[in-house]
Amino acid sequence: MLHAVIAAAAEGETRNPLIPETYDIVWSLVCFVVILFFFWKLVLPKVQKMLDDRAEAIEGNIAKADDAQRKAEAALEQYTAQLAEARVEAGQIREQARADGQKIVAEQKDAASAEAARITATAQAQIEAERQAAVVSLRSEVGTLAIDLASGVIGESLTDDAKAAAIVDRFLADLEASEKATPSAGKN
Repeated sequence: MLHAVIAAAAEGETRNPLIPETYDIVWSLVCFVVILFFFWKLVLPKVQKMLDDRAEAIEGNIAKADDAQRKAEAALEQYTAQLAEARVEAGQIREQARADGQKIVAEQKDAASAEAARITATAQAQIEAERQAAVVSLRSEVGTLAIDLASGVIGESLTDDAKAAAIVDRFLADLEASEKATPSAGKN
């Protein structure tokens, strides 16, 4: 190119070497229009469609994200409500269990008191029965001893059973009467 500039300067042309020739401008313009037309009709619609699809996908994802966020917030509110209900129900269950426990304890105390009263009554009845058996046994032994003693003191045999039984009963009755009279005199 440097040679062309030097040759042109030597010929004496006054033309500017930086400005292209007219045919270069025309053919460049034709090529530019063809490329522009090709770009405008084929490439640009595909790029525009791709951008539109991408914009729709982004908007769809944003809508899905908003929907998911609303669902998550609703689920959180529902979870919070269920948690509050569960806490209230747990409190009620604890109170019911506490009341049932107190009721069971009271029932067990009542049952224990009733059992203790029954055992005491049974023991009292058994003691009374043993006392009666002891009194009967003592009467017969005391009666026999009293008859033997009376026979020894009197010097004759007391073999009449009816008479001996009457004497023993009268002796024991006098003995019981003196026992009852002695504690009441001590109390006064």
